[in-house]
Amino acid sequence: MSAARTVAVLGAGAVGACAALALQRRGFAVTLIDSGEPGSGASYGNAGILSCSGVVPVATPTILKRVPKMLLDPLSPLAVRWSYLPKLAPWLWQFVRAGAPDRVEAIARALAPLSHACIGHWRDMLGTDVFRAQVREVGNLAVYKTDASFETAQWAWDLRRRNGVRCEHLQGDALRQQEPALSPDVKHGMFVPDGANVVDPQATVQSAAAQLRAAGGTVRLGKVERVERAADGRPALRVDGASESFDMLTIAAGAHSRRFVRDLGGDLPLDTERGYHAMLPTPAVAIRHAVSSGDHEFAITPMASGVRLAGTVELGGLDAAPNWERAKILMRLAPTLFPGLDTRDAKLWMGFRPSMPDSLPVIGWLPGSDRVLLAFGHGHLGLSFGAVTGAMIGAMAAGAPPPVDPSPYRAERFG
Repeated sequence: MSAARTVAVLGAGAVGACAALALQRRGFAVTLIDSGEPGSGASYGNAGILSCSGVVPVATPTILKRVPKMLLDPLSPLAVRWSYLPKLAPWLWQFVRAGAPDRVEAIARALAPLSHACIGHWRDMLGTDVFRAQVREVGNLAVYKTDASFETAQWAWDLRRRNGVRCEHLQGDALRQQEPALSPDVKHGMFVPDGANVVDPQATVQSAAAQLRAAGGTVRLGKVERVERAADGRPALRVDGASESFDMLTIAAGAHSRRFVRDLGGDLPLDTERGYHAMLPTPAVAIRHAVSSGDHEFAITPMASGVRLAGTVELGGLDAAPNWERAKILMRLAPTLFPGLDTRDAKLWMGFRPSMPDSLPVIGWLPGSDRVLLAFGHGHLGLSFGAVTGAMIGAMAAGAPPPVDPSPYRAERFG
């Protein structure tokens, strides 16, 4: 399909904006379309971490032990809404199966190439000057308040090491040298020197979209009602009541992607991780790194407009009202790691992460099609993997070898 020239990219988050820019650089005439401004969906509210250590799947061998708490405690780091359970059950069954030890090892091996490539591809995508303005390459830090929580996490750090992640155990003075404002109650840290974070996730995505527009691409606001096939077999989008066809289509609509795949006669087990954050505009504490709490499973990230507290997973679909206590609990926990952290005037947010039960994204051709590419299901790693996924989509559309082997991410893995 390298002769195709017009391409629509459905979804203007990190993945879609990068796919659009990569396609344009391959010579395609690109239209990037979304109902909101670029980067205003899930990409807007993420923790801002570029995770070169993101090889550990959400489902792990201990997941079965956590299922009762997931159902009973709506504020646990991983929670399921009772009202959504009947609809979620098939996805949850595949999720539990993905937590088998052999599957976890295979999934980690599949995530490793995306993780290792993520920061370099963002540099290539944004260009050196924009990258330097948006990305802080200072490493990432995970911290633990107790010996027990640190020991519990060692299997995950061993998994990371087996998959090429550099990390260092820090204690005492060495830990405080990296992050002086940490509470003395924090006993252990794991430092990932190759990690990075962005200072404004939405601005990072908008930078990619702006480059697309500056080079002649189209960034269009519109509500896509459905995906169709035109009379000549080309994919078409019905937008605000009118249909427009293209030579090729990339579906990168995040948590909303499943319905567009269904429009074309397919289906995939995509569901939604509802993510929350609290943005602290006047934190009053200087934080050097993106810091993850190993005890409570959330992140604290310094950004241009303050400090962001983000994390936790709530499986509850696209329609239920937010449970703002999931964001407020982060405001109570964060000062236990950084004493003096000012949580006043916090701005709360909730968004939808596109989640596959095996923690692997879907990247590649729609089964049976040589005109429709899929790029979604990145869970909480959409920002991390956005640029490398975009580069893969651009290469596949052009018939060129992609920078990462797409075989583990093919839609056909679900039958």
